[in-house]
Amino acid sequence: MKQETQRAAFDNLDLLMDPRSVVVVGASDRPGSIGQRSITNIIEHSKFQGELFLVNATRDEVMGRPCYRRVEDLPYAPDLAVVAVPANVANEVLEACGKKGIRFAVVLTSGFGEAGEEGKRLEARMRQIPGETGIRIYGPNCPGLTNTNKGLGFTFSPSFEHDRMTGPIGLATQGGGLGRTFLQACERGVGIGLWCSAGNEVDLTVSDYINHMVSMPEIKVIVTLLEGINDPPRFAQAALSAAAHGKPIVALKVGKSDYGIKATQSHTAALSGSTDINSAAFRQLGIIEVDDIDELIDTAALLARGVPKRDARVAIYSFSGGTVALAADMLGLAGLTLAEFDPATDAKLRELLPAYAAFDNPVDTTAEILVKPEISFGSLLAVAQDPNVDVVLFPIPMEYGATTRAAAENMVKVQAQIDKPIVPVWVSDRVGEGYQVMIEGGLVPVRSVGKAIKALQRWNRFGQCQREFDASWLPAICTEAEGSMPDVRKVYGEAEGKALLARAGVPVPRGHVACNAQEAVDIAAELGGAVVAKIASADILHKTDIGGVMVGLRTEAEVRAAWDAIMTSARNACPEARIDGLLIEQMADLKQGVETLIGVHRDPLFGPILTFGLGGIYVELFKDVSRRLLPITPRDATEMIRETRCHELLKGYRGSPAVDIAALERLLLAVSDFVVQDKHHVLEMDLNPVIVSPSGAMALDAVLVMAQEA
Repeated sequence: MKQETQRAAFDNLDLLMDPRSVVVVGASDRPGSIGQRSITNIIEHSKFQGELFLVNATRDEVMGRPCYRRVEDLPYAPDLAVVAVPANVANEVLEACGKKGIRFAVVLTSGFGEAGEEGKRLEARMRQIPGETGIRIYGPNCPGLTNTNKGLGFTFSPSFEHDRMTGPIGLATQGGGLGRTFLQACERGVGIGLWCSAGNEVDLTVSDYINHMVSMPEIKVIVTLLEGINDPPRFAQAALSAAAHGKPIVALKVGKSDYGIKATQSHTAALSGSTDINSAAFRQLGIIEVDDIDELIDTAALLARGVPKRDARVAIYSFSGGTVALAADMLGLAGLTLAEFDPATDAKLRELLPAYAAFDNPVDTTAEILVKPEISFGSLLAVAQDPNVDVVLFPIPMEYGATTRAAAENMVKVQAQIDKPIVPVWVSDRVGEGYQVMIEGGLVPVRSVGKAIKALQRWNRFGQCQREFDASWLPAICTEAEGSMPDVRKVYGEAEGKALLARAGVPVPRGHVACNAQEAVDIAAELGGAVVAKIASADILHKTDIGGVMVGLRTEAEVRAAWDAIMTSARNACPEARIDGLLIEQMADLKQGVETLIGVHRDPLFGPILTFGLGGIYVELFKDVSRRLLPITPRDATEMIRETRCHELLKGYRGSPAVDIAALERLLLAVSDFVVQDKHHVLEMDLNPVIVSPSGAMALDAVLVMAQEA
């Protein structure tokens, strides 16, 4: 067995995010250089009040400031080093910083793991330095750190001076480009309080930055852009900590297609992972996953305004009948709920609006409010104050100059009087004064109805996640000691594997292995009724493919004939296989049940993964499956079944009887316990088919592969 190690706890990063003293190593006054831009951002565009040191190996003065030749010459160890030296000397600088006692280093330099074999060698050496000296490394190959709420920019970016809108959103990314895209959503009124761009993550990772943001009271929402996940257990711990504190994490994971995976692997060393499994993990960890950068911005901005305390009920309000009809259509297709107005709201709207307006939700005020803007405020306030309404969607279909400006001003005034969000949608490509009024009033206009609906979906989903959050649940990867998996792979024969599973509470057919034809006949007689004969060999996993299974055997002659036929087929197809005999089992009545699949495999990122879905020979064709990280809870077992299309078959379909879904849920939980609680080192498990009938659930076939000691 590999040596077990305990996973490192999260360090306090306060002095990285808000240092009392800083040294820029590689300081320069050459225009446009990384060193020059970094100093300029600290001196001219930051609110840094601490002591700033400069180091340059050949200069005594840079930008009119005194400069040291070596880190070792500094009068004391600053809290933070900003490293902007060439890659071939970066490690030497970091060793000196660590030995000096500097706690943190932001390494802006590129040319490491992303730049060929020599770069990989330099990066491998850099990974050793924190353990040797105690310094914690941010980067390398990153644009730096931006603490907007503190007015600090330890970055070479020329955009820093422009993108400094404070706010309640924390941003943790690996790459810099899309992170800057999000930061520039400040043009739409989205404020970012802290941006950490992790780069190659030789030491500190996105997980560390997420965990730190959880502890920051001014950060209400955490956004992450991921190319891969370097340390899944710590990532899971950070995500669960955020969920426990009620802080949403909104994630955009790139690398979902083969093209995307190839692109991310050329950019970062992080593992990209399977899309389905990443999504399943995010869902269990309370992370809201989105598919594009605009969805990321819209969803985070909405969550920053609060979280729904119940399933959200939406009011749609506008002055265009076609626009509210479109919004209502999209809302329904997204599975969201239109609010039913309180009678008092209906009465108020009838009092304020013309008789030909639509008073029921969705509300079409008609173009009358364009002529009489004074009725806009009262009618919108009535809708927003309705006790049955949790959020108001207000699409503005066109730019009408002073009229839309007045509508925007009324929207801002109403929002100031209520604690539920109004979501403005600016549909037109012509941006007018009203658009800017909404931004300045703290509203974040969304640029299409579809995007607004997606944001509402995710907003509502996070509220559901919070209400269902189980603080006691931990994925197996967080409870396994690092390096605890034995090295030797063992494939169990079906009979041996089923015996192990049966002891763990997984129902399997009665049966025994026969070593010769006479034993097969005797076992069949003992079992009674129809039996199944299968080749018993740990070396033959797909028995049907080689003629290794015969069913419906009732007589002695049929059993003997099956022995001869199966043995001949197995020896011809797999001459090297070790054969133990035939497994003779009672035959299940397949006509009374639904064939399902339950499987476990070990994912390289998230550890043991449970899969459930439609089973039998069509599993690869239909791919009707749901997945969860292990262990699962009773709620997970229920939801896994309901998420699949085969759930309709299980409930009873077109005259077929409903099956025992509760028994299937118990079987899923028994498999989970077998893997996690019983501490079996399962690499693969394939129970296919699991027949679910009105009288119970039973695994008819089992493939089991586990790791064990040599």
